[in-house]
Amino acid sequence: MRDRLLGGLSPHAFMLRYWQKRPLLVRGALPGFRGLNGKRALAALAARDEVESRLVERRHGRWRVTHGPIAPARLRRSGPIDWTLLVSGVNLYHAAADRLLRRFDFLPQARLDDVMASYAVPGGGVGPHADSYDVFLVQGPGRRLWRLAPPRDWPLVAGAPLRLIEQFSPDEEILAEPGDLLYLPPAWGHDGVALDHCLTYSIGFRAPRGAELGAAFLDWLHARGLPQREYRDPGLRPCAQSARIPDSMLRHAAASLARMRWSRADVAGFLGEYLSTPKPHVSFVPRRRRLARAAFAQRLERTDAVLDRKTQLLYLGRRFYFNGDALAPRPAGRAALAELANTRRIAGRALARGGLAELACEWYHDGMLHLERVA
Repeated sequence: MRDRLLGGLSPHAFMLRYWQKRPLLVRGALPGFRGLNGKRALAALAARDEVESRLVERRHGRWRVTHGPIAPARLRRSGPIDWTLLVSGVNLYHAAADRLLRRFDFLPQARLDDVMASYAVPGGGVGPHADSYDVFLVQGPGRRLWRLAPPRDWPLVAGAPLRLIEQFSPDEEILAEPGDLLYLPPAWGHDGVALDHCLTYSIGFRAPRGAELGAAFLDWLHARGLPQREYRDPGLRPCAQSARIPDSMLRHAAASLARMRWSRADVAGFLGEYLSTPKPHVSFVPRRRRLARAAFAQRLERTDAVLDRKTQLLYLGRRFYFNGDALAPRPAGRAALAELANTRRIAGRALARGGLAELACEWYHDGMLHLERVA
């Protein structure tokens, strides 16, 4: 399956030759691919408050971006407007989109972000731009013309509501048809224009910037008790230069910040919680009917435990991270939990034998894990 997805390349060969080096076009990577959802289903998702969506419109060369929820009536208009509807996180709501995302599990789950669906009318697109992350573009129904250019110091259009490249000059053009896959490394300039009513699916990747990680890490440290010593200056004297910052305040700040300490283990713990934490708009639906623990244990023995599509389970060493919470299971449960993390499904009895039945029961009632009959 993967060989066809990557044009006959093994994942190892793809990573060696193309990953973050150069684009790859695979004709017929998904033969017979008819898309994951149509315009109507995508519009229904875009109308929901908890779903991230955008409507990008271009009229007479001027761009406009509307953030969701998007009223379906906005998509019925006609006239000289090129428009594109973008819906992020489609994999959280559609099983087929989640299966498409998992086709790329030869890459770390910590890097996989989501599947974004793009529906465009003829002429629609989001303009020439460059992403800071890798992306696989899977063409659904319809055709899209891609124009590409290698990374450079891209000048941006001033005042535009999108980060558009000014006077984009492509080096290559590619016509993507249903089932084709196009991989683009970070910083490659690209502009995709729909030739028909078309659907394109983008598999994006997480690539947190240093500043983003730094800010989140400081918040993480603060939640675990940064020094709270308040500033006091009982010996303060009248000053002749009132705008000058006092030396005592500088000493206090230096001493407080010098007490901040962290280890590699702290960074690993932060990263696991940070990467597994659901995005702010993601929520789970608790089960209305709760099972007694004995009844749950009986059901667990004869079913498979399956992670909810919105659940993220990662691990590093002996520690596991479940939707932002750190776990330290006993040795008997680590192998089962690792299998669940890697494959997102495991025989329920394996969790029970690993001493994880009680934890699985909590996840089940919170809507984060499901029990399915063994096929």
